Amino acid sequence: MKIRILGAFLVPFLALGLGACTAEQTEEGDLPDIDVEGGNLPEYDVDAVDVEIGTDTSMIITPDLDIRAADDTTGV
Repeated sequence: MKIRILGAFLVPFLALGLGACTAEQTEEGDLPDIDVEGGNLPEYDVDAVDVEIGTDTSMIITPDLDIRAADDTTGV
C-alpha cells in the first residue's frame, strides 16, 4: 500500500523533471577538413568450392515400441 502511494507521488515528479528542460541548437556543427590522398585496397584471389546439391532416398527401419502408463497392469 505504501509503495503505491509513494509511486503515485514519485511518477509525476519524475515526469515533470524530464519534461521541464528544453534543448535548442545555438550554433551549427562542422566537420574538420581532412586531406586524403592516394591509397590502395588489398586484392584477393578467391576460389569458391564446388557444391553439388541433390536428393537421395533412404529407408530407415525403426523399432516397434509398446508404451504403457506406469499404472497400466492389463498387459496388452
